[in-house]
Amino acid sequence: MNINKILISSDSFKGTLSSIEVCHIMNEAIINIMGSVDVKAIPIADGGEGTVDAFLESVGGEKIYVNVKGPFFEDIEAYYCIINDGRTAVIELAQAAGLSLVETKKNPMKTSTYGVGMMIKDALDKGCQKIIIGLGGSCTNDGGIGMLNALGVDFLDFGLKKISLDGEGLGGLNEINTSKLDNRIKNCIIEVACDIDNPLFGLNGAAHVYAPQKGADNQMIEILDSNLKNYAAVIQKITGLDVQKIKGAGAAGGVAAGLVSILNAQLRPGIEMIMEYTDFETHLKDSDLVITGEGKIDSQTTRGKVPIGIAKIASGYKIPVIAIVGCIDDHIDGIYKNGITATFSINRKPEDFSISKAKSKYNLLKTTEDIIRLLKVM
Repeated sequence: MNINKILISSDSFKGTLSSIEVCHIMNEAIINIMGSVDVKAIPIADGGEGTVDAFLESVGGEKIYVNVKGPFFEDIEAYYCIINDGRTAVIELAQAAGLSLVETKKNPMKTSTYGVGMMIKDALDKGCQKIIIGLGGSCTNDGGIGMLNALGVDFLDFGLKKISLDGEGLGGLNEINTSKLDNRIKNCIIEVACDIDNPLFGLNGAAHVYAPQKGADNQMIEILDSNLKNYAAVIQKITGLDVQKIKGAGAAGGVAAGLVSILNAQLRPGIEMIMEYTDFETHLKDSDLVITGEGKIDSQTTRGKVPIGIAKIASGYKIPVIAIVGCIDDHIDGIYKNGITATFSINRKPEDFSISKAKSKYNLLKTTEDIIRLLKVM
């Protein structure tokens, strides 16, 4: 196989390697075996932790550190980045409202997205006219009311008193007052990286599907779900918009619903956005091979996850796509119908993940080297 240029574009291996680390290791392996071949690396993130760094790695920009409130209104330092000549900010919700910030204190009844709104406000202060928000990895179930309150929106109960800015507070919500909303929002484009299609409430909604990993027990799930249903009713009363009909409104504990209904944000697939900003297709066109990856490839991969998003575009140019992953599940035949040429697991021994995860860097390096050795002699 005659290979002059290889494009690497991978998601993270959750719990082990960031998308940047994966791309760097793959690049190292290719150079080790092929020497001077042209390699272009474009890390992909899903909107959670690592999204800001993936954008910085791929398109450049400036990392901005800011003091904000954490999930329990504690003082923390977070960061986002500004790209596109200072006009666009990229914000990870997880920086101010992420699971990694609560550890053993998980409680989606009490956690808030207030700090996310502080980050948005800081970006507006710096003159940004467009804001990209990644929703992955949240620890909250507040529908984004904390975030919106930091931008000037008031959430009131039947007595016109302010409710608590958390998942529990939504149960008493009766009125939304947007008269004090930061005026700069009207002239700002907000795009949301959202790769799920869950509704706001119901059995497939934010509480039932995602609240358990945020610390909710069965009783709490029912309360949170009821509160989000109330939230949807109040939003419809105030704005006329039925957010329950919006696919993905349940993302990040309902933050997507708040962003769409109050800030007029647009929900977009995360991979679509980063491909646009990195000019992905231009780099792809003259490549001879694409290498992609993720932590686990399974039946869900065909529902818009990174490897399939990449493979579908590459197949249009008849470019082979190799997926190097941590784990290969059963029932993955669909990935080959969507442009994946072959799939390889990096696990070199039959070991439990608790053991193999410490070897991820080495295993990824050696597996990629072996694949390149084979392609080099074909």
